[in-house]
Amino acid sequence: MQFDLSIFNPKARSLIGLDISSSAVKMVELANDGKGGYRVERYSVEILPRDVVADGNIVNLESAAETVRRAWKKLATSTRLVAAALPASHVITKKIIVAAGQREEELELLVESEANQYIPFALDEVNLDFQVVGPAPSSPEEIEVLIAASRKEKVEDRVAVVESAGLKPVVMDVESYAVLSSLELIQKQLPDGGKGQIIALVDVGANVMNLTVLRDGQQLYAREQAFGGNQLTQDIARLYGMTFEEAEAEKRRSSLPDNYEAELLQPFVESMALEVSRALQFFFTSTQFNKVDHVVLSGGCAVLPGVDEVVASRTQINTIVANPFADMVLSDRVRAKSLLADASSLMVACGLALRRFDE
Repeated sequence: MQFDLSIFNPKARSLIGLDISSSAVKMVELANDGKGGYRVERYSVEILPRDVVADGNIVNLESAAETVRRAWKKLATSTRLVAAALPASHVITKKIIVAAGQREEELELLVESEANQYIPFALDEVNLDFQVVGPAPSSPEEIEVLIAASRKEKVEDRVAVVESAGLKPVVMDVESYAVLSSLELIQKQLPDGGKGQIIALVDVGANVMNLTVLRDGQQLYAREQAFGGNQLTQDIARLYGMTFEEAEAEKRRSSLPDNYEAELLQPFVESMALEVSRALQFFFTSTQFNKVDHVVLSGGCAVLPGVDEVVASRTQINTIVANPFADMVLSDRVRAKSLLADASSLMVACGLALRRFDE
C-alpha cells in the first residue's frame, strides 16, 4: 500500500512515523547520524480524547485529525510526509510460494488470483500489496511472497485523518511489522545480538495485551488478551473523584497522592505480571517450546515503576523495558529523560519513522 514516494532522492526525504493508538497520537522523526546509525530528531505524544479510536477503528475523524494536528504542531517540524499504520487486526496477511524469475506484472496477477481465494471481500473493496520475502525455504526455484490486504475503508479512514491534519501520507504499513523493525534495534542490545534466542515481546496498551514470541525475526506464536492500562486509569478516576481524562493525565505525570502506589499501582503491576506469566504458559502448552530467553515489555504500561522487576521475579525470565532509541544520538530538541519514559510506547512510531531509510 505504497503511496507516491520521492523518486529522485528517497534517502533525503524526511518522514514522520505516526502511530494512532487507542489512547494517544505518537510521532517520531529520525535522521542519519552520519555514522551508519540514527539520530532522534524530535518526537511528540498527544493524548486522544476517550472513544475517538475503538478496536483500532477511528470513530471520530475530526477529533482524531485535531489530535494529530496538535501532535504535529508540538513536533515543530517542517516535514509533512507521514508513514502511518493499520492495526494488525485490520489486515489479512498470507505467505505464498511462487516460481522465481517472474516479472512484476506477472507477480501482480498471481497475487490477485491467490488473494481471491482467501480474502472474504470482493477485490475492488480491498487495498492489496505484496512483498517478495526471499528464496523459498523448500526450493531455490521458488520464492516466498508476503501478501497483505485490508478493506479500503480502513485505509481511507487513516488517510483522511492524516490529510485533515494537513499532512501527507506516503506509506501505509501494518503496526505489527513496524514493531518488528523497532524490535530489531532492541535485539542488538541483547547478548550475542539476540541470535538464536527466543524473545517474548509483550505489548501492554490501553485495552489489550499482545504477546508475540520470536526467534531470529521469525514469529513462533502470537496471542491477545484483554488487559490494559485503562483499568488503572479507571481505578484512579474512581478513587480520587476525577474524570477519566484527568486521571490519565495525572497517571502519565506521576503526580498522584502518596497512597496511590500501595493502593492502586502495586496491585495493578502485580496483576500485569500475572497476565504476562499466563500468556507465556499458553505459549508453552500450545507449542513444542518450553523456555523463553528474554521478555521485552512495550506499550504505555511498560514504563510503570518497577514493572520489569515484578515481571522478572514472577516469570523467572530476564525482562527489559523496550527502548528502540538506546543506541541513537539525540538532537538538542529531545530531552533524554522524557524520551526514556516514553520509549516503550513509541515502538510503532519508531518502526514507521525507520521507513525513511528503506531501500
